[in-house]
Amino acid sequence: MTDSAHIVCPACMAINRIPRSRLGDGPKCGKCHEALFVAHPAELTGASFEKTISRNDIPVLVDFWAPWCGPCKMMAPAFEAAAQQLEPRVRLAKLNTENEQAIAGRFGIRSIPTLALFHNGHEIARQPGAMSAGDIVRWTESNLRA
Repeated sequence: MTDSAHIVCPACMAINRIPRSRLGDGPKCGKCHEALFVAHPAELTGASFEKTISRNDIPVLVDFWAPWCGPCKMMAPAFEAAAQQLEPRVRLAKLNTENEQAIAGRFGIRSIPTLALFHNGHEIARQPGAMSAGDIVRWTESNLRA
């Protein structure tokens, strides 16, 4: 592991190189000057999904969801709370499967909500179904230790 990490800015998609020891110090994007971590899940689109999961040197936890899904709506505050606990060690992001059906199909998302944990562009764990914030944090951390 190097002493710096590449972090994709959720606002402008620029790739920033940040010393790992400074990830928790509120780093800002060198291009758009927005905060790189805001303790809030990033909204992904077809244009930002691949870059986000493959170019971040930290793991990325994606919530595959849809606006019509009741369990997805119920889990949204828990996912938000988990972002506050997991960032900056893990980037949390949401992908609306209604708008991005091709990506959902590519990853075989059969039920929503589904959480998928990615590292270096590869899926390392998946969990279907709604979870509490504590369960999201525990599940993520246990899969990162494995």
